[in-house]
Formats: sequence, structure tokens, C-alpha cells
Amino acid sequence: MSGSLSIAGLGPGDEALITPEVTAALAGASDVIGYIPYVARIAPREGLTLHPSDNRVELDRAAHALDLAARGRRVVVVSSGDPGVFAMAAAVFEALEAGPAHWRDLDIRVLPGITAMLAASARAGAPLGHDFCAINLSDNLKPWDLIEKRLRLAAEADFAMAFYNPRSKARPEGFERVLELLREVCGPDRPILFAHAVSTPDEQLRIVPLGQACADMADMRTMVIVGSSLTRIIKRAAGPILYTPRSALGSAS
Repeated sequence: MSGSLSIAGLGPGDEALITPEVTAALAGASDVIGYIPYVARIAPREGLTLHPSDNRVELDRAAHALDLAARGRRVVVVSSGDPGVFAMAAAVFEALEAGPAHWRDLDIRVLPGITAMLAASARAGAPLGHDFCAINLSDNLKPWDLIEKRLRLAAEADFAMAFYNPRSKARPEGFERVLELLREVCGPDRPILFAHAVSTPDEQLRIVPLGQACADMADMRTMVIVGSSLTRIIKRAAGPILYTPRSALGSAS
């Protein structure tokens, strides 16, 4: 087949954080497909067709991309952050597995990007410096009971935790339940980072103890990172540094 499909990560927001590999793929694309605000980040040009769509039609979007590539188009499916982290790469492969056999002969590539989790961690210091996990708090594609089970087990295992999609207008009470569970397992002193719109002009960072955390500190543009029991804060005039030592014993090197 002459067509191709790239699944690309646009990073957390700053154009400087898009990788050269992704930039080259976009420059050679005939079609760009993705969620409306992500496609809006792509500059229109002659020979390029933009296909924005709603965020609840991931499998339809993936099938559309595969169909266009099968017809000889050079397609790029865009996600924010990294396409393999709670994003479109898995949706494309799910559509590929369920779709016609000839789709499997396509040239398909996943082009990594900088995730919001890693961008937020870098801005704050290194809170993910030891073992950590990432949990999507949206219950659109999984039940709340499963989210709560994973949260509790991760907290009991003493992971640092990064939370995607913490609080939406449709389920504002969910994140309050998350904070209650974390306070129950981790206690009130564990540091929690609220990193809003990292790498954009709207960026805001806030580090508070769990006991002072409120649900309205987060929205869907906020990455939330909860430290492990070893996570520390270095206070300084230029702003605090949040980090987790690489040693499981927590000893300073």
C-alpha cells in the first residue's frame, strides 16, 4: 500500500516541545485527524486536509484514519502529550484489530511525545524520581469501582502517583472522593502537586499537603502528582523543588 499512518504526540502545549520527528511527519501529511483542540494546533496549508472530531468518537476517528491511509493518503493522527499514554495509539490498534485484513499491511508508526505527566514533573523538580504509576481518573471508559481499587492499591504500595483527567464539570465530586481516599491511606502531610496548563501561558504550579488539598484546585487541564512517603520539598527563594530520591531508603546522596 502507498499510504501511511503516523500516530503522533504534540506534547503538553509549547510548540518547542514537539519532537522533530513529529514536525517532519506533519510537514509531509496529506491529512491530520484528531480531537478538535489538538487539530486546531496544526497550521492549515495547501494540500493538507484537517479532520477535527469530538473526544468521544476515538474508534470512529481511528477507523477513518486507517481507511484514508488504505486509500493512499499520508495520515497523521494527533494526540496531546504522548499518543501511547491514554491517547490515540491504543484506539488505532483496537480499530486495526477489528477492521479489514488489508489494513494490517499499512505502514503504521507511533511517534512519541512529551507527556503532561513528564512536563509537570520537570517543572516541579523530580517527583517521579523513583517508582511511580499513572492513573486516568476519568470514568468514561472504566467504572469508578475499578478506579478506586487501583488508587487504593497504588497508595498502599507507596507509589508516587500521576493523575490524568482529575476533575470534569460532569463529575466534580469524583476528585473529592479521590482526595478523601488518599488522605485515609497516605495521611495529611503527603505533598501533592497541581500543575495547570504546563508549558502554556496559563501555566500554574501549586504544591500543598494533602490535608490542604481541595477538589477545586484541579480541572481537566491540570496534572496532579502525589508524592510517595519519600518525596521531599526543597524550599528556596526561587520557588520550591519537589523530588523523590532514587534510593528506596530515602537517604540523600
